[in-house]
Amino acid sequence: MNHVPEQVPKPSLMNKIITTAALFLPGIFLLGFNIGTGSVTAMAKAGATYGMSLLWTIAASCMATFFMITLYGKFTLVTGETALQAFKKHLHPAVGIFFIVALTVGVSGSVMGVMGIVAEISYEWSKGFINGGIAPIYWAAFFLSLVYFIFWKGNTQFFERSLAVVVALMVACFILNFFIMMPHPTDIIKGLVPKIPAVPEGSGKSPFLVIASMVGTTVFSGLFIIRTTLVKEAGWSIQDFKQQRNDALFSTAMMFVISGSIMAAAAATLYKEGIGLDHASQMIGLLEPLAGPLAASVFAVGIIAAGVSSQFPNILMLPWLLCDYKQSERNMTLPKYRLMVFVISLLGLVVPLFNARPVFVMIITQAFNAIILPATVLCIMILANRKSVMGEYRNGKMTNAILTAIFLFSLLTCWMGIQGVIQLLEQS
Repeated sequence: MNHVPEQVPKPSLMNKIITTAALFLPGIFLLGFNIGTGSVTAMAKAGATYGMSLLWTIAASCMATFFMITLYGKFTLVTGETALQAFKKHLHPAVGIFFIVALTVGVSGSVMGVMGIVAEISYEWSKGFINGGIAPIYWAAFFLSLVYFIFWKGNTQFFERSLAVVVALMVACFILNFFIMMPHPTDIIKGLVPKIPAVPEGSGKSPFLVIASMVGTTVFSGLFIIRTTLVKEAGWSIQDFKQQRNDALFSTAMMFVISGSIMAAAAATLYKEGIGLDHASQMIGLLEPLAGPLAASVFAVGIIAAGVSSQFPNILMLPWLLCDYKQSERNMTLPKYRLMVFVISLLGLVVPLFNARPVFVMIITQAFNAIILPATVLCIMILANRKSVMGEYRNGKMTNAILTAIFLFSLLTCWMGIQGVIQLLEQS
């Protein structure tokens, strides 16, 4: 009697899509983490003030980010250790503590700025539907409650799927907006040539702080440290290096596309009309008469999605770092972590409650991120060159040359950030 092999049912189209998306989940997480309202603010500010002339900064930042994500990921693939574990074990426990404190300070400022901008944008946008609009404090409370509810569920799969949906919405909105308000192709090409834009004397405007904030929000230290945790959780080994690199390439390529689209939208409208950007609400109030209600609405939804997507990892940064440092189970249902996340979430009410300037908060926060970047580059430069740690996979001459260039670039943007903050304080 002939044995007839059972036919294995072919996976459905939906299953294929889910399986393919799962391969890029670490990249999707990084994209949601990286492209928040900090990115939107920095890129829109740059586009409104200097047109497309600082596009080269986005390109250079994304290339540096790709290299650093790949290198930090490779370190974990080889050693099986996350960044904080390696800092504590191979450098000094104080190095790990420094990054926990520095990143928590940066993220705390980001939580305040993110929710302030999301609330302002939502308030301005709601004026088109409700007379007088819905006050920013209610919007902030709503989105904070939504994110905290998803966190409270404590289900990693639910969390990842929620984040993926929000990121997909954000990407679609900003790319669509680019085609609606695309600047002249010549301006885009010229913007890829590195230069510091000329500033009229007595204008009080300085590109230094804007450049530093653009670099700070793209080449973000927290991105590389969290990346090592995601790589370890994915169960990847050095045999998965190609997959890890492709995932990093996907996330950084999308970072460039989205960041460039935001800058282009502001350059083609606000810059063209000679209108700067000081308040988040201007992004909607000024875009509508210049680009039409559709473009303004799409841009608003994109900003809100960006804010919500970045708020997920922002509120989780501290407990994740502590679990990583202590090498304990990352159980976010524990009362201490739920309380910690709740307190950090409450920071999102600061801007709407006290009428602070969210754009100012975000620019300062992103510039602060640029200041801690040199330490992040220096740490991986030391660790990845130790034969006792990396063995045959330690850095080659080319890798070290690129790392040195990134380190010098980070020192330059660090100086720009400090100079920009000083100038901003002098003008206040």
